[in-house]
Amino acid sequence: MIPYPHIDPVILRLGRFEIRWYGMMYVLGFIAGFFIIGYLAGKKKVKLTGDDLWDYIFYLMLGVLIGGRLGYCLFYAPVYYFHEPLKVFALWEGGMSFHGGFLGVALATAYYCWKKKVHFYDVGDIVAAATPVGLFLGRIGNFINGELYGRATDAAWGMVFPTDPEGLCRHPSQLYEAFLEGLVIFVIVFILNIRGATRGVAMWTFILLYGLSRFFVEFFRQPDPHLGLVLGPFTLGQLLTVPMILAGAVMIVILLLGREKDEKVTKAAGKGKK
Repeated sequence: MIPYPHIDPVILRLGRFEIRWYGMMYVLGFIAGFFIIGYLAGKKKVKLTGDDLWDYIFYLMLGVLIGGRLGYCLFYAPVYYFHEPLKVFALWEGGMSFHGGFLGVALATAYYCWKKKVHFYDVGDIVAAATPVGLFLGRIGNFINGELYGRATDAAWGMVFPTDPEGLCRHPSQLYEAFLEGLVIFVIVFILNIRGATRGVAMWTFILLYGLSRFFVEFFRQPDPHLGLVLGPFTLGQLLTVPMILAGAVMIVILLLGREKDEKVTKAAGKGKK
C-alpha cells in the first residue's frame, strides 16, 4: 500500500473566500488549451486570429461549465435536481459530467465555426488535442480532493483515501484516468495533428480513445453510491461511452475510405491528362 499524499484541497483561504486546487485545474486547463489551440492553428494554417482565439476559448468555457453541469444533473441525478432545481447552480457543491461537457464543447465549436465560416473539423481536430490536457488536470484535481476513488484492492499501489467512510485500500483510479485520458490521448492526437492526418480523424480518434479509456478504467473506479452498477457489471459511465466508441470507430473508417477514394480519383485524373 502507498500512503495517500495529504494535499490540502484549498490553496488559499481569505476569510470565507477559498481558492481550491480543483477550480485552479480548470483555469490551468483553459490556459493550456489557449496555447495548444493557438500553436496548432498556426501550424495547420487554420483561420484563427488572436481575437478569434479569445472568443473561441470563451465559448469553450461556457460549453464546458454549462454542458458539464447540466450533463451531471440530467445523467446522474435527474430526480434530485427535478425537486431541487436551484441546486443546478450550486457548482461549489461539485458535480460535473464529462459527457455533458463534451456535448457543450461540440455545440460551442459548431456555433463558432458557423459564425466564423470555418470548417468544423479544422477546429475540432485542434481542440481534440487540447482537451486531454484539461482532462489530465481535472483528474489530478479529483485525486487531491480524494474523490472519485477506485474500488477496493490489495494491489501494492493501493491507497486509503481520507474521504472514504469505509477506510478501505483502493485503486487510485483518478491517476489511471489522468494517464490514459490525459497523457496517452494527448500524445496520439497531437501527433495526428502535426503529421497532417485526414481532416476529422484526430477529433474522432480522441472520441474513440476516450471512450475506450473510460470504459476500461470504470472497472477499477468505485461506482457512484446513488447509482451503483446499472446493467450487469457495467456502470452508467461505461454505458455513456459506448456511443462514443462506436461513432469514433465508424467515422474514422468512413473518413479514411473517403480519402482513399479521393486519392484514386486524383490519380485517375492525372493519368487522363497524360
